[in-house]
Amino acid sequence: MTRFGHTTSLLLFFFFFFFFLQLVFSQLSLNQTTTMNQLYGHLSNSTAQFAPPSPWNVTKDPNPCSWKGVKCTSDNSSITNLSLPFFSISSPDFLVSLCQIDTLEAVDLSNNHLSSIPDGFMTGCGKITGLKLLNISRNKLSGPLPTFNGFAKLESLDLSHNSLVGSINLQLDGLVALKSLNLGFNQFDGSVPINFGKSMVLEELGLSANHFKGKLPESIANYSKLTSIDLSVNNIYGSIPDRFGELLNLQLLILSSNNLSGGIPKFLSTIQNLSRFAANQNSFSGVIPVGITKYLKNLDLSYNNLNGPIPGDLLSQSNLQSVDLSYNSLSGSIPANMSPTLVRLRLGNNQLNGAIPSSSFGSLQTTLTYLELDNNYLSGPIPPELSLCKNLALLNLANNNLTGGLPVQLGVLSKLQELKLQFNNLFGEIPIQITQLQTLQKLNISWNSLNGSIPSSISSLQALTNLDLRGNNLSGSIPVSIGNLNSLIELQLGNNQLNGAILLMPQNLQIALNLSSNLFEGPIPGTISKLIGLEVLDLSNNKFSGQIPDFLVKMASLTQLVLSNNLLSGVIPKFPSFVTLDVSGNKGLINATNSNSPSLSPKKRTVAVGIVVAVAVASVFAVGIVTIIAMSISRRFYRINDEQIRSQEDFPQPQIIKGNLLTANGIHRSNIDFNKAMEAVTDPSNIFLKTRFSTYYKAIMPSGISYFVKKLNWSDKIFQLGSHEKFGEELDVLGKLNNSNVMTPLAYVLTVDSAYLFYEFAQKGTLFDVLHGSLGEALDWSSRYSIAIGVAQGLAFLHGYTSGPVLLLDLSTKSILLKSLKEPQVGDIELCKVIDPTKSTGSLSAVAGSVGYIPPEYAYTMRVTMAGNVYSFGVILLELVTGKPAVSQGTELAKWVLSNSVKQDKLDSILDFSVSRTSLAVRNQMLAVLKVAIACVSISPQARPKSKSILRMLLNAR
Repeated sequence: MTRFGHTTSLLLFFFFFFFFLQLVFSQLSLNQTTTMNQLYGHLSNSTAQFAPPSPWNVTKDPNPCSWKGVKCTSDNSSITNLSLPFFSISSPDFLVSLCQIDTLEAVDLSNNHLSSIPDGFMTGCGKITGLKLLNISRNKLSGPLPTFNGFAKLESLDLSHNSLVGSINLQLDGLVALKSLNLGFNQFDGSVPINFGKSMVLEELGLSANHFKGKLPESIANYSKLTSIDLSVNNIYGSIPDRFGELLNLQLLILSSNNLSGGIPKFLSTIQNLSRFAANQNSFSGVIPVGITKYLKNLDLSYNNLNGPIPGDLLSQSNLQSVDLSYNSLSGSIPANMSPTLVRLRLGNNQLNGAIPSSSFGSLQTTLTYLELDNNYLSGPIPPELSLCKNLALLNLANNNLTGGLPVQLGVLSKLQELKLQFNNLFGEIPIQITQLQTLQKLNISWNSLNGSIPSSISSLQALTNLDLRGNNLSGSIPVSIGNLNSLIELQLGNNQLNGAILLMPQNLQIALNLSSNLFEGPIPGTISKLIGLEVLDLSNNKFSGQIPDFLVKMASLTQLVLSNNLLSGVIPKFPSFVTLDVSGNKGLINATNSNSPSLSPKKRTVAVGIVVAVAVASVFAVGIVTIIAMSISRRFYRINDEQIRSQEDFPQPQIIKGNLLTANGIHRSNIDFNKAMEAVTDPSNIFLKTRFSTYYKAIMPSGISYFVKKLNWSDKIFQLGSHEKFGEELDVLGKLNNSNVMTPLAYVLTVDSAYLFYEFAQKGTLFDVLHGSLGEALDWSSRYSIAIGVAQGLAFLHGYTSGPVLLLDLSTKSILLKSLKEPQVGDIELCKVIDPTKSTGSLSAVAGSVGYIPPEYAYTMRVTMAGNVYSFGVILLELVTGKPAVSQGTELAKWVLSNSVKQDKLDSILDFSVSRTSLAVRNQMLAVLKVAIACVSISPQARPKSKSILRMLLNAR
């Protein structure tokens, strides 16, 4: 008993000593200390799914003023700020408890899991007299906007990026000190609200990406202190009220992606503080008023119905930095006078004519970075004075009537990354000086009248990823040095007069090698066999002869092979099912499944019958021999990074180093058999799908249930797996995702050189195959719309994931799999976690997505973003409404749609007529989805809607 008594005394001593230390070090009132301990308890008992451990530790650090996100007064006597983003807070009790700290001045609870604001918070925190800032953005708030009573000193309120609904009337009218309000990216509807505090001191108003409709209320101008208005991505119509000209403090006015009409207001020239006006993606018409850029820095009027000439003073104002007038119907010439501060000028897709003014570029030599004048009627030569713009990164003059040669002076543009001059009337040879552009990544001078040979010095363009020289009069052989372009992933040389030996091709070609419509002859060169990552090979319309070589069958990444209209002969090899093969126009070819030769004309049949019979007999004999051999050996297995084909006898089953089940689903856990899966991946007949980064196998488990087993090459240097442990950690996180429209990994197996991921089997295959393959006609609008909604739901889920957005490296119709014709799943969600673009053979755009889906800014930002994913999804929507693939005959679908959507009366011609004709209701719904798609593929990342808004807009299209 004595020992027990001593122990009890000792415990009591430590308890009181600990309490004494709390009082000494904290100096907070007992009430605030108790409240902070309560808040600690709420964090420790968080019910949020996958919540991390509490960032606070009362035992190790008893002083709340030193806790993460807590700020106190200088003497630590009271708490003034709580900044707790990403704390996985979900309990509404947490909100109620913190209101007991009556000295709070700022509360930031953004990026948590809160689903509602309890009444106790509204009454409790409404009484805190010093509270100035409240931020509960990026949570899961739902229901109507609560009424704010009290909150007498509240200056900043941010509830953006939630799911709040209903109309806004007088809920905010009691906030007499409110200066900044952000309710963007919710689901509010009704009229644009006009009550933001009776004292009229509001300065910043953010209501973007909601359902607000009706006209712009002119009474907003009563808030004379407004500096920022963002009403973008709503359903607002009508004109801009003239009273907005009274807002003399206005700095930002953003009205993008609405249904606004009428003219561009003249009062823009009278607001001296206005630096940005964005009214893109509306229906504004008429001419652009004179003087509107007098004070502006940024002007965006793209995607409207503006006409007439560009005012002579529009581009010359001294503060101007960015102007986007693309996709209108502007005519006349480009003004000669340009501001020396101009960084970006976009005038593409209009009806501008005349020569490109050359006199202004001397004053832009230190500023101009992006110049886009494509798809107009500009004529005359390319001004050599463009070479004075030393910081030029993008020069796009495509689709005009430009003449003359390529100016040699452009070779001094040391920062140029993209040069697009296709579809003009340029002639002459390719200047050697162009091959000195060390930073050039994309060069497109196709469909001109260039002649001469391809300069051997082209190998100097070591940053080049895409080279397009199609449709010219280039002659001679392909220089051997072109094989040294180690970053090149696309090479288009079709429709020229090239000939000679094809000795060496760039080893890292991925997107396409196009040598069609030239003068090549002889056997298909074996050098092509080294292009193990190539997806599309086009050798059509030449004079290639001999047999189709077996190495083409062994090119594991190949998805499309075009050999039509040559002189090929012999038996057509059997290609994998995922390869689209075109061998038409080769009269000597024989199908392995039907050894009868192709039909000959009656005049030649008699003469050739003996030859035909002989060939047929020989073919049958050859097929028989091959069949016997095939039966005597195991099926062949091909490894992506190995050029040799080895039989299964030589290639043992992959040895499992680690296998781990990620799913908690008991059915999957009992069905998945790792050894059975490894047997399946050794058999190439089980290949279901191949993409650039992976191979999908169909694996049937002992239970009879099928699964996808996706192989990633551990040895490929672009995979930043690092170690088995790191890879497992990344997949553990992804395995906890739970959404019916996302392909979530169920398990994984690691071997010495590969990783294998397990997924539920999607019977219908990829959206690409269903939409553009044999089932394309069967995919009615009901199915297409369901797929659009499903993919949007999956994307919104991934972007809104609680621990941070899951970004997609390659979002396309080939990465969306279908469990049924109305049940899509977004795949390849792990790629952004395990691929390191900096280790790619090319730029970020070389790995970030498939051609046709890659947003234009990736070439400059080198960063995968949510806005980039939205662009890719916009292309998918365009495929669904047009029925066309992302790239057709060298033209990107997004660009084709944008150029044809400027005129409202042309929208019907964009739709897939076989579907839109079924009913007026279907047509109207397709037009509504088309509008969403066009918003998604906006050239400006800032103008694209967020994924949650996209889902809402698609649902509204019902």
